[in-house]
Amino acid sequence: MPTPPPSPDRSPEGPARGVAEAETWDLAALFPSREAFERCRTSVRESLPGLEARRGSLDRSGAVLAEALDAIDGVVREINRLYAYASMRSDEDTRVAANQALRQEIELLWNDLARRTSWLRPEILTIAPDRMERFLADEPALAPHAHFLRNLMRQRAHVLTPPEERILAEAGLVTGGASSLYGVLHNAELPRPAVRLSSGETVELTPAAFSRHRTTAVREDRAVLFREYFGAYARFRETFGTNLHEAVKSHVFRARARGYAGCLEAALDADHVPTAVYRNLVTQIRAELPKMHRYFALRARALGVDRVEYHDLHCPIAPGPGRAYAPVEADELVRRAMEPLGPAYAETLRRCRSERWIDWHPTPGKRSGAYASGAAYDVHPYVLLNFNGDYESVSTLAHELGHAAHSDFSNRAQPYATADYSIFVAEVASTFNEALLNARMLDEAEDDRERLFLLGTYLDQLRATLFRQTMFAEFELAIHERAAAGEALTGESLSALYLGILRDYHGHDAGVLEVPERYAVEWAAVPHFYYDFYVYQYATGIVASTALAEAALAGEPGARDRYVAFLSSGGSDYPLELLRRAGVDLEAAEPYARTFHAMERALDRLEDLLGRLGR
Repeated sequence: MPTPPPSPDRSPEGPARGVAEAETWDLAALFPSREAFERCRTSVRESLPGLEARRGSLDRSGAVLAEALDAIDGVVREINRLYAYASMRSDEDTRVAANQALRQEIELLWNDLARRTSWLRPEILTIAPDRMERFLADEPALAPHAHFLRNLMRQRAHVLTPPEERILAEAGLVTGGASSLYGVLHNAELPRPAVRLSSGETVELTPAAFSRHRTTAVREDRAVLFREYFGAYARFRETFGTNLHEAVKSHVFRARARGYAGCLEAALDADHVPTAVYRNLVTQIRAELPKMHRYFALRARALGVDRVEYHDLHCPIAPGPGRAYAPVEADELVRRAMEPLGPAYAETLRRCRSERWIDWHPTPGKRSGAYASGAAYDVHPYVLLNFNGDYESVSTLAHELGHAAHSDFSNRAQPYATADYSIFVAEVASTFNEALLNARMLDEAEDDRERLFLLGTYLDQLRATLFRQTMFAEFELAIHERAAAGEALTGESLSALYLGILRDYHGHDAGVLEVPERYAVEWAAVPHFYYDFYVYQYATGIVASTALAEAALAGEPGARDRYVAFLSSGGSDYPLELLRRAGVDLEAAEPYARTFHAMERALDRLEDLLGRLGR
C-alpha cells in the first residue's frame, strides 16, 4: 500500500506543525517504518490459514489445546498491534481517506481471523468439563488460558455449532458499519456551524471546540453555543436515527442468534455480570435524583442566577486557576496527585512522558474527545487528548492516565491471554485518578474561591459520570427493548424517548431545571450508544472508585497494595470478583451508600462555603 500523503497539519510520522515533538505520540515505537508495518501484516495474513489446520485436534491433550490457543493468541497479538497503529494514524486526521482505508483493512483482518477460528469455541465445548479440568491440572501451559476456558464452559448454552459460528463470524462484515459511519459523520463530515461570541471571536463548533467553549463564564454565549451545536444534529436527526437503529438491530441479531433472553443479557454475560447490577444501578440513581437537584439549586446560587438552565451545567461554578496549564505543568500536577499510590505508579507516569505515550493537542480533522489504548501489549499504552490547557483538560489527563496505567500494570504483570481487562473495571482506574487529583487540589487550595471551584468540579464529576451516564444507560436499555419488541427507532421517536428521560433526571416537571425540546436530539452526539451497553460501566466504575480512593487517601492498611494488585490483575478473573478482592462489592448496597454519603458531604460543604461567601 502506498504511504498516505501528509495532511495539512501533520506529516505522516511526525508532530503537528508548531507542536513540540514531546507533545505528540511516538508511533514509530509500534512500527519504525511503513515497511515494517507491511511485513507484519503480510506475516499475519500468511499465518491465518494455519489456524484452521488445528481444527479437530483439541481434545487430544492439554498440550495440543495449549499450542492451539497460544497460536491464535499470537495472531491476535499482532493484529492488535497493527490495529493500534492504523487506528491512531486514522485518528490523527479523520479527513485522510488513505488512513481511513488502512484502518478498515485491518478491521477486515479481524473478520478473517474470526471466520477462520469460528470452530474454536464449539470444538472446545466438545471436551467434557471433567476432562477439561484434568487438562488444566496436568498441563502447565494451559494456566494462562484457565479463566477463558472455564468461562467458556459456563457459557456453553450460547455457543453455536461450527457452521453457525462461522456464519456469525462472517456477519461481522455487515454488522459493524453503523459505528464506522457514525465516526465519519460525527468527526469529519457533519456541517458544523460557526458562532460569533461576545468577545468577537468566531468559533466553528466541532465537538472539541464545543467542549472547550461551553465552559465560558458568559451565559449568553453558552446559550448560543448550545442552541447552535445541537441544531446541527437536529438537521440530520433522521440520518442519525436510522444509523443508530442499524447498530441496535445488529445487537438484537447477535443476542437472538446466541439464544439470550435479550441484548442486555448478551452484553453482560461475557463478564458474568448479572443484569440485576445494571437495573439496580438505574433504581439506585433514580432514588437519589433529589441530591442532584439539590446541587442544581446550589449551582444557581454559586452562579448568581435564579435557576440554572441546561446550558449552565458545564461551566465552573467559580473561576478556576487563572491561567492555562502547559502540558508539562499538567503532567507534574497529576504526578503529585498520584503520590499516595507509591513509587511503582510514579514510574509508570514518568515513562508515559519520556516515551511519548500521549498525543496532546487538538488539530484540524483530529478525532474528538480522549481515550487510552493498551492494545499494543509489546510496546506501551497510548493516549489521545484534545488538550485545551484548562483545568478540565488536566482532569481529563488524569482520567486517561488512569486507563494507561491500568494497561501498563496489567500488560507487565499478566501473560497476553489475561492482560486485557474488562471495560467494567476500566472506568474504576480512570475515575479513581480524578478523585485523587481533586482531593490534592482541595488540600492545596489557597482560598475559599478556589475551594468553591474544586467542590463544583467534584460534584460535576458525579453529575456527569454517575447520574448522566446512568441516564444514558436507561435510554440505551429502552431503545434495545423497543427494537427487540419490533418497534421502529426513528430520529423522531428516539428524540421523544430521550427527552422524557432527560427531563426526569433534571427535574423538569418539578420546576428544578427546565429542559427545552431542542435538546431532545442530544443522543445523536453520544458515540457510546454504538458500543453495546458500555456507558453504565462509567457509573458503576465511579461507585467503586469512590470507595477505593477514600481508602487510599485515608491511608488504610493494605489499601494501596490491594489497589495496585487490582491494576495488575488484567482479565485474570471476573470483574466483580477482582473488585471484591480490592475491597468493593458492587452487588451490595454499601458502595452506593458510601458514594451518596460522600456526595452529601460535598453538598453540605458547598452550601456552607456559599454561605460564608454571602451567596
